[in-house]
This record gives sequence, C-alpha cells and structure tokens, in this order.
Amino acid sequence: MGEVNLAKAPAGVKLALMGNEAIARGVIESGTYVVTGYPGTPSSEVIMTLQECSEDLDIYVEWAVNERVAFEVGLGASIGGARSLVTMKGPGLNVASDPLISAAYSGVDGGLIVLVADDPGPITTQTEQDSRWYGKLAKLPMITPSTPQEAKDMVVAGQNISEELKLPVILRTTTRVNHTVAEVVTGDITPPKKFMSFTKDQPRFVRAGMAWNLERHKWLNKQLTLVEDVIEKYGLNKVEGEGSICLITEGVTYAYVKEVVSRSPDNLLKSLKILKLGLIHPLPKRFLIRNLSDCSKVLVIEELDPFIEEGVKNLAFDVGLNIPIYGKLSGYLPLEGELNTDLVSNALSKLLGSNLRQLNVVKQPATYAVPARPPPLCPGCPHRNSYLAILLGLAKAGYKRDEIPIFGDIGCYALSVNPPLSAIWTEHSMGASISMAMGLKLAGFNKPVIATIGDSTFYHAGIQPLIEAVNKRVDMLVVILDNGVVAMTGHQSTPAWNRTETGRHTKPVDLYEVVKALGVDRVSVVNPYRIDEMIEKVREFIKEPGVNVLIAKAPCALLNARLRGVEKRYQVLLDKCTGCLACIRVTGCPALYVGEDGKVRIITEDCLGCGLCARFCPYKAIVEVR
Repeated sequence: MGEVNLAKAPAGVKLALMGNEAIARGVIESGTYVVTGYPGTPSSEVIMTLQECSEDLDIYVEWAVNERVAFEVGLGASIGGARSLVTMKGPGLNVASDPLISAAYSGVDGGLIVLVADDPGPITTQTEQDSRWYGKLAKLPMITPSTPQEAKDMVVAGQNISEELKLPVILRTTTRVNHTVAEVVTGDITPPKKFMSFTKDQPRFVRAGMAWNLERHKWLNKQLTLVEDVIEKYGLNKVEGEGSICLITEGVTYAYVKEVVSRSPDNLLKSLKILKLGLIHPLPKRFLIRNLSDCSKVLVIEELDPFIEEGVKNLAFDVGLNIPIYGKLSGYLPLEGELNTDLVSNALSKLLGSNLRQLNVVKQPATYAVPARPPPLCPGCPHRNSYLAILLGLAKAGYKRDEIPIFGDIGCYALSVNPPLSAIWTEHSMGASISMAMGLKLAGFNKPVIATIGDSTFYHAGIQPLIEAVNKRVDMLVVILDNGVVAMTGHQSTPAWNRTETGRHTKPVDLYEVVKALGVDRVSVVNPYRIDEMIEKVREFIKEPGVNVLIAKAPCALLNARLRGVEKRYQVLLDKCTGCLACIRVTGCPALYVGEDGKVRIITEDCLGCGLCARFCPYKAIVEVR
C-alpha cells in the first residue's frame, strides 16, 4: 500500500492490493460497521488489514472466540439494521453452520456478508472442503470473485444484494484470490451503516415455533426466486466471445482460462464463448439457458467439486438442451487439488481435439529438484519443549514412546507430528483432541491417554469437551499449550489479552481459572522452558486418576522476540563438538545445521535463546552468549 492510507484513499486511486486487502477496502466502501471472525488462513488478512487502519475508521473490527460466535454477532448487528461482515476459512463455516442455516429463515435488515475462504490444494487446511455446497444447504445466495478488484467490488454489491433480498450473502473465495496481489481501483467510501431499529417479531426470529418455521421456509424459497433478478443489476455474470464451444468458469478458474486462451491461435478464440459466473448459488438459470442454447459442447472449469457441472447438466436436461457437457465428472479435470493453466490447457485440448501444448500455447516453467522440507516448529518455540517433556515424562513413568496415544489439535503445535518429535497421533478438528481421547478411553483402552491443545483452540472449542470429560469421570491428561496468542495464523489476540489489536480494553479471561472452575481433578501451570520440571509433572499426572490438566505456559518465541528483543543466544564450541548430532536429532530446531566438517553450527539470527539444544548436548559444546 505504500504511503496510501487504505481507509482514506479517495475514489479512483490505483493500489496494488492483496485480495484480502481489497476485501478490507470493500468493507470501507460498502458502509459495513461490524466486522468479526476467527483467524484462519487464507482469510485472516481481511480483519488484520482493517485493524491496522482502525484509528481512521468508525467501525467495530475485532476477533471473536470462534466462527459461530462471530457469525451470531454479525447476525445480531444486521437484524438491527447495521451492515456486518464475518470472516472465516472453509472448516470455520462448519462451526458456524448451525446459526447460518437458521439465519436464512429469519433473514436480515442490514446487509450481512459471510466471507468463507476455501483452500484448494490444500495449502494450509486440513481438508479440501468445497464450501459452495453450503449455498444449497443453507438456501442462501453465494457469489464468488475472480480477482482482487472483483473481491472488493463484490463486498459492496453483496451488501446491497443482502439488503434487497433480506438474506445473508455468502462470499466464497479461494486462496489464489485471497493472496494474489493485483491492481485495484478504489471506489467511493460510504459511511458505516449502524443500528437503525429492532422490533419484536417472534414468528420471524423464534425458531421454537414449528408453524412459524414452515412459513419462514416458504418465505425463504420465495426470496431465492428473486436472486437472479437482483444479481442482474450488478453484472456479476459475464459473457465473452460468440463461439459455439462454451467454457463455464467461476472464481480464479476464469483467470486460468483467460491465460490459456490469450496464448491460443486466433481461430481458437473465435470458436469459444466464455461464461463467467459471479453468482454460483442459485445457478443463474436464465443467463445459462440464454447463452448455452447455441453451443455445440460445454466444458465446466471450477474448483473443487463438480458443483456447477452437476447443476448445469440438470438444467440442460430440464429444458431439453441436448448438449454434451464435460468437466470433472467426465475426467477432463481432476476431482482433487487446485487447478492451473496446465490442467486447463489439457482439458481444452481434449475438448477441441488438438494439442495446445504442441502449439506452444502454454510455456511450462522450468522444474527443479528441491529437497523435501516438512514445516518445522520455529526456533525457540515452547511447544517443542512441551512435547519433549511429554515424551520424556512418559518414559520416566515407565511407558514406551509408541505405547501412549497423544491426541493433537489444530494449531502450530500440530507440527510436532514431524520428526524428530513425531509426537501426536491425531489431528482432526478444533477441540477434537479432548473428545477423541475421551472416546478412546470409553472404548476400553486400558492405558493412559493424553490430549494436547493450544490456548486459542481451547477457548474456541476445547471447553465443552473438557466439561464432558470431567462430568463423565474419564481418566486422562490434558496438556494446554498456552503461548498467549493465535500463533499459526499471524499472532492474533485471544480472550486472555487485556487489549485488542485496535486498542479496545477488554476483561481478560484467565485460562487457569476457567480450567479450575470446570472441576478438573488436578491442574498445574508449568513453564516448558524449565523442561525437567515439566517432565516430572507429566510423570506425576499421567499416573493419577481423573481429569488432570497441565497448562504449559510460555510466550510464543517469535512474537516475544519481536516485542522484547532477544536477550541471549547460543553458540557451538567447535573444539568440543564431536558431531554426534544429538542436539539436532532430539530437538529438530531449524536454527541448527551441520557444517562441512560434520560439526553443528547455529544460525545466529534464528536463535532465540531457549537453550534446548544445550540441554541435550552430551559434551557441553553449546554455550550461552548474551
């Protein structure tokens, strides 16, 4: 953004913006007042960007404890007439799905946009979820942008559409749109639309009345019939070309198609018609019928599932369009992974019966043999100490390394699955470590079980399963890895903070007091940097009956270094180093490497001074340097 203030830039300014930054600008232009969500790549930068310029904005922009709470906050604002936007990644929509589906029945008065960022690949997500199916399930309009410019503009259009239809609108993006940087032209800024009124209307807002629910369902279905009429005013669906071969695209796949076609011979260009869908639920039937009626064959290019392909095939059958329709179901494109220009070129070649690659349509990048490198825990990360303490504590208690299941959870500590720790056995969904460990014990597993969960994940979805474990008297050890921040997604605030990123003063929620209040049998706070003390606590707690909780409390090493600097580092005394590599084999710290002489070195700039390598050096060859 350079020196340009995103919150104050006038209309007509050209900015180089990431897709998420463009969405943030769309929030400002659309008059959105309440913005909330839960951190999750690839959606996090929307709220982070708005928080950076929050002093110049008269809006509420804060993280919520989880996606469900965020959605319900946004819904509460919008039924009062304010405009709101809620952000999350694909799996986060699963968490928010219950109130999302009910919200379709109640509708809104102020605009409400649900930004869900899917992750084809997947690149940073546990599943390749295609959230477009939620459009059908929730019976809500869903729109999708292809570029950062469209992402910004669709926030503005989406708020208007939401208010015209009186329904929440789902804005579905994917990683390549969220994280692509492109030129974006700003529009006019609209003042935030705040609370207007809220009146008692039980048939609309109370879902306990079954007769009311039936009537609201009828209302919802009627609203869906109006979507295409409303959408047409905003030009979200577009046609390019007049050929007889039709390509149906959506989202970033439109960019892939344009790149492949732009490198193709002129005679190919003349034979193609490209339909770009901005509305993906409900499918714009009139638009599709109008533009497919003169086509000889159709190729649907989409990410991830054959969502549009199935809809278009059903539509063609219903109206008697006898056109061959190809896509994922016919094997032209893969059912897994994100698309690219190469895959699109191959599919188009198959459709046309000519090899576009032989025509040098797509220039393939050079390939290089890059060594595999699993993502490591950061240098100095307290979680490395915690998992080592757990493993060594189990050994001290008389158990073998692969004898006691260690259930993992969602967060950067899940990187402990990689060697040399190879600690966690599972990583499923937010909060599932405690529930799954409990389930294994209930199934009859006759040895101890351990659940590990981060502090933010515990606030998000770990409290309820811990209540269940306490209530049902299940013997287990829960280790809460408390580094004081949502680390993996960019160091966002947790409920334990006394002030948010925007400077809002809060009442901190103390993790120890929460756990204690739930009635666990034992709870203790340990410092993972005092690894021998934590080893002893693990040994002690693993033998005791009941629900026992260790809170491994130490700040995120990276954030702590940025805020307070680094007080000490370590170096290797080469005359003492024997090249045994114990420090590397035990810790796996990425600040350590092996020199050409076979001896260990420490990358000074990466060392954050935890001293774990020195703890496991049998020859005392690693020493502290202040």
